Amino acid sequence: MTSSATTRRTVLFASAAALTTGCGSDDGGDGGDGGTTTSAPATPDAPGTSAPAATGTTGAAPSPTPSPSGPAGTALAKTSEIPVGGGTVFDKEKVVVTQPEAGEFKAFSAVCTHQGCLVNKVADGTIDCPCHGSKFKVTDAAVVAGPAPRPLPAKQITVSGDSIILT
Repeated sequence: MTSSATTRRTVLFASAAALTTGCGSDDGGDGGDGGTTTSAPATPDAPGTSAPAATGTTGAAPSPTPSPSGPAGTALAKTSEIPVGGGTVFDKEKVVVTQPEAGEFKAFSAVCTHQGCLVNKVADGTIDCPCHGSKFKVTDAAVVAGPAPRPLPAKQITVSGDSIILT
């Protein structure tokens, strides 16, 4: 009877291990260095989709992709469209771009580390999540107010001339 029970345990363990191998996150939501790239196509939005909000903090539509001589990626905005001390949330790309000081641009995932809601605004020096009230610093996306357990992961952007490009 012992060898039969051992065999079943071995089979169950091997099956469980095989099933959990494919489980995981593909968003790099562990607060990594933001150096990962995605395979999303770099195409502009269709005409007539969303336009930037009046305050420039949410729902902004990306600009067309730069010319072939420019960097590869998705053009998000012009540098002048990101307020100093604030930022803009790009819903479609799930990224928030901030400008903590004049000429300094940073990008972070717009997916809250609490329960996966999208942050919806940047105000008073914080990136805010509407679901449960989490707030993150515009400078480094560190948690200012929970319940979020960790900072928003960094994303890679390139500033080319006056264009901000998600790479």
